[in-house]
Amino acid sequence: MTTSVAATLTREELLDIQRRMCEIRVFEDIVKDWFSRALVRGSTHLYQGQEAVAVGVTSALRPGDTTTCTYRGHGTVLAQGAPLDRSFGEILGKANGLCHGKGGSMHLTDLSVGALGSFAIVGAHLPINVGAGWAAQVLGTGAVSASFFGDGATNIGTFHEALNLAGVWKLPVLFVIENNLYGEYSPISTTTANPNLTDRALAYGMPGVQVDGNDVVAVFEAAQAAVRRGRAGDGPTLLEAMTYRHSGHSRSDPGKYRPAGELEDWLTRDPLVVAEQRLRDLGVDQVQLAAIRETASATVREAADRALSWAEPAPEDRFENVWATR
Repeated sequence: MTTSVAATLTREELLDIQRRMCEIRVFEDIVKDWFSRALVRGSTHLYQGQEAVAVGVTSALRPGDTTTCTYRGHGTVLAQGAPLDRSFGEILGKANGLCHGKGGSMHLTDLSVGALGSFAIVGAHLPINVGAGWAAQVLGTGAVSASFFGDGATNIGTFHEALNLAGVWKLPVLFVIENNLYGEYSPISTTTANPNLTDRALAYGMPGVQVDGNDVVAVFEAAQAAVRRGRAGDGPTLLEAMTYRHSGHSRSDPGKYRPAGELEDWLTRDPLVVAEQRLRDLGVDQVQLAAIRETASATVREAADRALSWAEPAPEDRFENVWATR
């Protein structure tokens, strides 16, 4: 495990990054508990173990940049800046949720922070990422759009179409593969002829970069380089972040298909643990690290309590914000 810290990340920035990752972890732990108590309608796909990817990439973005993600998107939308309480509210189907309770767990969206949406259809958001990049290019805004998706989505047709068009037009976009080794229940070795997914970048005229997805600093450094490339007009980048989801594909999946010891091995490289070690190397003591965890937990639990107290949407509200009038 490397412990060198990028010169562009200060000690204070890394402390803030650790806080954000801790908040996402507690958020997902609460959602997991709610699901077991039948408070969450439908299914939900949790992000524990992948926090360094979303936080590392979004830390390289700036206001005006945008993101899209999959149904495993709670962490990405929170990392982009969506409020904790309204995100909880959406998962609970509350009127004060991000989408007023219409989207639920798999469709968290907050345009005010550039979170263009979570998408339940695998790969459906990749063309939207391209569209956002094209808009930025045409309008000359200097914005970059980043899209997060799993390794399974790289075998979907829209993956190839999106990367090809982005490469042809040299769009300011970042494609982020969150390679957690499984497409739903299938290991990547059984579904993909060449599991080195960065090789696919060559066909579309862009760099392909593989990074330790459990090391938030390594993710940040790679994303920062890709974002600078996009803003400079040099085109897109394919970033493959090697990571691991701590739970099954969804809350109905116990993950029994995973080899014995695999989860335990990855837990030793938990992104929160890796980041804590980096902070220790910078002189942060255990008291400060514990304070970050405790503050994050208190903040998230207060937000959860607020969301639980909110009202359900009125029946007539189901027709609001559904159709565009002009």
